[in-house]
Amino acid sequence: MSHHPWFLLPPCPPIPVPISRPSSLSQAALRWPMAPLADLYQLTMAYGHWRAGRHHIPAAAELFFRRAPFQGGFALVAGVAEGLRSLRAFRFSATGSHLPSLSSIPTDVAYLRSVMPTTTEDAFFDYLATLDTSEVTVSAMPEGSVVFPRVGHVWYLPLLRDFGAVGVHVPSKEVDVPSRLSPQVPFLQVKGPLLVVQLLETTLLCLVSYASLVATNAARFRLLAGPDMKLMEMGLRRAQGPDGALSASKYSYIGGFDFTSNILAGKLFGIPVRGTIAHSFIMSFTSLEEVEPRELPPLAGGQPVDLPALAESWLGRVCELLQTPTKKAKRGELAAFVSYAITFPKDFQGLLDTYCVKRSGLPNFCAVALALHQLGYKAIGVRLDSGDLAQQSKEVRKVLRACGAHFQVPWFEKIPIAVSNDISEQSLEEFSREGSEIDVIGVGTNLVTCPLQPSLGCVYKLVEVNGSPCLKLTEDEEKMTIPGTKTIYRLHDADGHPFMDLMALEEEPSPSVGQELVVHVLGQLGEASTVMPTTIERLHQTYFRDGQICEPLPSLLEVRNHAQVSLSQLHHTHRRLYEPQPYPVAVTEKLHCLLAELQAAT
Repeated sequence: MSHHPWFLLPPCPPIPVPISRPSSLSQAALRWPMAPLADLYQLTMAYGHWRAGRHHIPAAAELFFRRAPFQGGFALVAGVAEGLRSLRAFRFSATGSHLPSLSSIPTDVAYLRSVMPTTTEDAFFDYLATLDTSEVTVSAMPEGSVVFPRVGHVWYLPLLRDFGAVGVHVPSKEVDVPSRLSPQVPFLQVKGPLLVVQLLETTLLCLVSYASLVATNAARFRLLAGPDMKLMEMGLRRAQGPDGALSASKYSYIGGFDFTSNILAGKLFGIPVRGTIAHSFIMSFTSLEEVEPRELPPLAGGQPVDLPALAESWLGRVCELLQTPTKKAKRGELAAFVSYAITFPKDFQGLLDTYCVKRSGLPNFCAVALALHQLGYKAIGVRLDSGDLAQQSKEVRKVLRACGAHFQVPWFEKIPIAVSNDISEQSLEEFSREGSEIDVIGVGTNLVTCPLQPSLGCVYKLVEVNGSPCLKLTEDEEKMTIPGTKTIYRLHDADGHPFMDLMALEEEPSPSVGQELVVHVLGQLGEASTVMPTTIERLHQTYFRDGQICEPLPSLLEVRNHAQVSLSQLHHTHRRLYEPQPYPVAVTEKLHCLLAELQAAT
């Protein structure tokens, strides 16, 4: 019989989710138009554009964030698919819903009439009823990609040589460009009529910001845990409401978690679902007399056996081996384990710390597991939920090995050990530092609520209006924007590691492999450098055009795999979680000159 990992009621392989399969948000979009998911000032500004006759002017905006979360060096792009689906559903309803449960809710247009200033012309509301995204084009980095939005640091050319690239100073024009200008690598670009581009801002920020934050948080846990540790997201009861919980489950999976405890997330997104046993189940039993039914047939067939009696006989033998008094083992706990084993003989697992792990939980578990083994079954795991988890895991493994050797049950020493209890990044570091026998880690609060940084701080800024690049100038240099519609390239060294992201104006020719490129690194714009990449990757793809998603969206499993590949390609100095080496982001000579020109003119 195969021995599968812990956390498995029931085993559930990943299910590829087709594009048409509704997510929690797209289900809502079928009932409510997405356009009202906006801040009020978006509508008042829209009215200003409409009244001035500027609403059809072509415009372009970029969505980005300035600082990598959790004081790290990277983030994962997530929420792109939800953002694209919201665009497809973008409209303001002007007629009532056909659903009885929604018939009393006013239409979007009627509601906007009640909150907009009374001087707003009726014709504007008629116009809103006709709005859609048929003239909008969206390009984005593929979901699961690594992005480097770190605020500009002093960056030294010798670092490029470490990556096998060329790093040479070249003379630069005398231009005054702020040295702390934020890299602002956009992972989503929107083009279309000015009014519609502006109205999409809040919706896209809402759908992308938290998704990327949670995916990045999950990726950090995965990097700390290593590739072989099983990780389970179990934050449903700690999340910010049901929408937050579903998003956390979905984007934790993208970031590298293996399972979720969230049944609805498993149903909607095809994430493998796992579950165990709670303290309340164990506490609800007081004696073996409460166990019903009592008999379990052997796996190979034959006469049913009284499992409570068999387990109690094994308990005496286990306690003798462990040199612990049999009377210290709680009979209510033994009864709970026996009842669970009769219900799930192929999936028996024990929660060891309801009372005392050493004197009760562990002896009781071993007794029931050995009784099951006598009937041909295998226990699948134990869980610890309190105390010094690393130390306890080593003590539990020692007992499992002793029982396996003494009673000649070879698989016993390999029973997976799982832990939970407010697990954080610090917890994983302690497990690694102290050494442990842990196989599975369940993470809840510190994953889904992102307490180290509860918001990613995404922003959405205009970069071009009516064909003219535009620039936001501010006394805070980090908040200056980079003008113009752009193409973003990722440059790789000979070892396949990305060593620089390069922003070029859209009309510029694509750079070529083996060609020396003159670039200006953001954070040290006073002088130019040359680099020679081994491979060049264009980061953005066009996903939305003419009101429809124009490229097949990958399944959640494909996005997850892409995220893990993207992370694995990073140089270890960029991937490390604390004090990472700053990843350089640069602009071409032409974009650098445009930036300086606009700054001087403004």
